[in-house]
Amino acid sequence: LSDRFFPFEAIQTDAVLSLDEDTSLSTSEVDFAFSVWRSFPERIVGFPTQSHFWDAEQGRWGYTSRWTNEISIVLTTAAFYHRYYHSLFTEYLPAGLRELVDGLAACEDILMNVLVAAVTKLPPIKVTQRKQHKEAVAQQAECRDGPVGTPLAGQRSPSAPRSAPAKVKGTAGSWRFSQRQGCLNQLANWFGYMPLVSSQLRLDPVLFKDQVSVLRKRYPSLEKP
Repeated sequence: LSDRFFPFEAIQTDAVLSLDEDTSLSTSEVDFAFSVWRSFPERIVGFPTQSHFWDAEQGRWGYTSRWTNEISIVLTTAAFYHRYYHSLFTEYLPAGLRELVDGLAACEDILMNVLVAAVTKLPPIKVTQRKQHKEAVAQQAECRDGPVGTPLAGQRSPSAPRSAPAKVKGTAGSWRFSQRQGCLNQLANWFGYMPLVSSQLRLDPVLFKDQVSVLRKRYPSLEKP
């Protein structure tokens, strides 16, 4: 799985758009995300996000795919980042870390986020996505990682969710979630600290959702259901 971040010679552009085979994005979404990335080329810029938290009861790092106001991971299922990170991933990281990722089979995107955060000391950036795309991502996350909750307005990322997705038993999603949570803690042990940085920032286009004529908006299709 770590081969997706190999510095292939065929990649000539500085920007890399990483997509999974089941990802669906409009041209407006891609265009806006790219324009944001051009302003922040050192960061991962993308759509589906997740977050980490310290679970004091368990004494370890937790991982959640719930919709919260804080994010610390942008999934590489739909994200822009600089091709330089392919070289860092392949040539700078210890081989043991890449072997860990390949062994867990559900961790390469977390490792990429940890690597970028360790280098930049900055969080990733979430950008606007269409409502239907957001709902599709939520459904995919629920299938992969367990139930996905929607926080109340103003609610912050929980210190430790009371109904953590890992407690869903007998599903492929619970197994994958367990793999990713274990991966997160093993990466923190490797680095000696938790490199991931949390953020409450989401970038929207100018005049997004404003009550003005769509003719004044560059990305009106992002507001369509």
